Amino acid sequence: MLESALETFARVGYRGASMQAIARAARISRPGLYFLFESKEALFREAVSHVLSSDLDAVEQILAEDARPFADRLVAAFDRWAGRYIGPMVRDVPTVIADNPDLLDDAARAAPARFAVLLTAAVSVEMGNGVVVAHTLNSVSVGLIHQVATREEYLERLRVAVELLT
Repeated sequence: MLESALETFARVGYRGASMQAIARAARISRPGLYFLFESKEALFREAVSHVLSSDLDAVEQILAEDARPFADRLVAAFDRWAGRYIGPMVRDVPTVIADNPDLLDDAARAAPARFAVLLTAAVSVEMGNGVVVAHTLNSVSVGLIHQVATREEYLERLRVAVELLT
């Protein structure tokens, strides 16, 4: 249900999303939605927190998979953090989050910094100059998000950056 809510917010924006539209997307009644969440603001906060927390937990697991080649782990971690939000249907998830920082809780506002810490730690274990490489890869990812139209193109170009830097 939280994923459906976030998709609705992303598609029409926070202001444009009604609790009725969110309930319809989640296939529950509007009163049922209000039973679970006291307001649209509370639902937005929970949906964003849930998605970011799930993404960070997955990134942490991906980076810890020692049996997998390091470059593959890096690409998979970036795919989970950013790549899955590239494409015509999901591009606005990061935008709706960025456009409504006052509606987020502390954990959601701190999520990008936590991703950077996880990335830096993983890179530092594998190679020297971990901080510089991690920051550079993060910058490449942010740039690619604004340059590519598909997830596949994002992953292809990110893999090139990972191979060059590692």
